[in-house]
Amino acid sequence: MDAAELVDIIQSGETSRVQFKQAMDDDKIAAEMIAMSNAKGGIIIVGVQDKTGKILGLSYEQLQSYNSRLAAIANDKVKPPIFVLSEVATAATEDGAKKVLVLSVAEGINKPYKDNNGTIWLKQGADKRKLTDNAEIMRLFQQSANLLADEMEVFDTSVDDIDERLFGAYFKKEFKSTYQERGLTYEEALKAKRILRNGRATLAGLLFFGVDPQAIKPAFTVKVVSFFGNEISANQYRCKPEDLKGTIPELFKQGMTFLKSSLRHTQQGQGFNSIGILEISQIALEEVLQNALVHRDYFKNSPIRILIFDNRVEIISPGKLPNGLTVEEVKYGNPVIRNNQLVAFATHTLPFSGLGSGLKRALALQPNIELINEVEEERFIVKIPRLPEERAAIEC
Repeated sequence: MDAAELVDIIQSGETSRVQFKQAMDDDKIAAEMIAMSNAKGGIIIVGVQDKTGKILGLSYEQLQSYNSRLAAIANDKVKPPIFVLSEVATAATEDGAKKVLVLSVAEGINKPYKDNNGTIWLKQGADKRKLTDNAEIMRLFQQSANLLADEMEVFDTSVDDIDERLFGAYFKKEFKSTYQERGLTYEEALKAKRILRNGRATLAGLLFFGVDPQAIKPAFTVKVVSFFGNEISANQYRCKPEDLKGTIPELFKQGMTFLKSSLRHTQQGQGFNSIGILEISQIALEEVLQNALVHRDYFKNSPIRILIFDNRVEIISPGKLPNGLTVEEVKYGNPVIRNNQLVAFATHTLPFSGLGSGLKRALALQPNIELINEVEEERFIVKIPRLPEERAAIEC
């Protein structure tokens, strides 16, 4: 890191990825390392006053001592251990050149990280906080692929919460024969497909084959609203049906029905007597809706939202992109699978185009799609512009 870059970083102040420490306090440094490892990584600059950003610098003896203690902190005070890079950098100040120690902490791949007391630290802006909420802790496990929401057992469920008709039809479609013809009992077939575990329905099984999924998981609905204008307003909407409920295939079908009935069909070069073409590519809408249903974060207890405005459609999924995946990587078909079982079931029940290719296909058909990964708010938004036209009185 050169002097100009260092001074610029320090002058910008502390952030969720930049922290200042005047001296090396082993426990405090360990807590910062843990918080950064559990978030997006960052740097700790030792030799800078954290309240003022004043560069105090470190002596040769301090630099040697701190560097020798660094490995012990990262190995003995962080669980599981992490690897930290250190660099001595020089900054020009009014009092002359000052040397500081820059510690680079990468985002962890084995979250959650904790201290010797079992405390999990997480960044929150420029500060850090203790993590105590079980749902947040589970999401950290999920990010390191140590815990998959869709494969977890759902409390207070049983084989009775699975629709045998739905599962039987699915099994026959996948295997070209019934589970009875394969010599399996109903429960054996459910266990083989990871729909039943320890006598309970898994989340994937409930969401795809449940008798009434929202009776057990009421937040996993799809909220749909068509607004007048281009802003959310509590009392100015064209259409606001009841929340969509049912299995994922049923939610997909209902969601597409809402979209097709709420959007305009236009003449786009076809004959006068031809049926109008949907103003937004139907296939693109199918892809982004499937993506929301199958790839959302099911550790977040909140619904998917489909919002239609005069100038755009928004589909909002709970959860940011997993494992550091970026919007650019998504655009070019680099998948990180959050819900393995849901993806497997979707392959045989939805018009699912395959791993990583759905958004690529949607963008090819509808290039003006905007993808927004809101990391702090933990949600993924797809915005699709509508064709410009005067407001139409479209009713549900």
